[in-house]
Amino acid sequence: MKQSELKKLWELEERIAHVHGWDFSHIEGRCVEEPLPWDYKAVIREYLNPDMKILDYDTGGGEVLLSLGHPYENTAATEGYPPNVELCRTTLLPLGIDFRPCDDPAAIPFADESFDLILNRHGDIHGEELFRLLKKGGLFITQQVGDENDQDLVEMVLPHAQKPFPHSNLRTQKKLLEDAGFQILKEAEAFRPMRFYDMGAFVWFARIIQWEFPEFSVESCFSRLLEMQNKLEADGYIEGTVHRYLIVARKP
Repeated sequence: MKQSELKKLWELEERIAHVHGWDFSHIEGRCVEEPLPWDYKAVIREYLNPDMKILDYDTGGGEVLLSLGHPYENTAATEGYPPNVELCRTTLLPLGIDFRPCDDPAAIPFADESFDLILNRHGDIHGEELFRLLKKGGLFITQQVGDENDQDLVEMVLPHAQKPFPHSNLRTQKKLLEDAGFQILKEAEAFRPMRFYDMGAFVWFARIIQWEFPEFSVESCFSRLLEMQNKLEADGYIEGTVHRYLIVARKP
């Protein structure tokens, strides 16, 4: 395919890049991640029972929360990203879930000791605020994106970009939770390969994950995208690295 044709194709992916909630189905099969050594929802279910009052902070579109099947009257959620706030208002509130907009992890709008369990998948963490919200013996379960996530891919197109969250790793976040008074029950960290099988999928992904790929565009990164295209044609894929960590903590 000619360079001009590739550019038009990639610019189309750039224009249509958006997500509804946290839906990456547009690149399903075009981008494949190796599974993590744990299952986040399975970890939650080890501790969850129907009587628990639970909060999902930074719930996205509520997809993971709803998949747990927890009684709606015992369920609360927050979200700060405006498009997802509107989505949660239309999907969670009618079910009876106590949804409240919130974009400040240090000021979550619930009373002290409101919850038996707080969940957070890929959202912000503030140890002292989580400690305040949990009942005695309450649990905090989180899976987080690590600071090395996608950095090899970022380097391919934006070699001088800074890490967006340089302190997001198991060692640092575990200490912050311990300093807030938590007891760590379970911890894990993993680095797994992620492969893109066409550059259009990569362009779409980079536009969605703007905090990792700041100022990325097909126009400004075109020469580097062509280099990646050559590598893809030679190897069959472009490979990056997924960095995740998991913590289960208890309020004594």
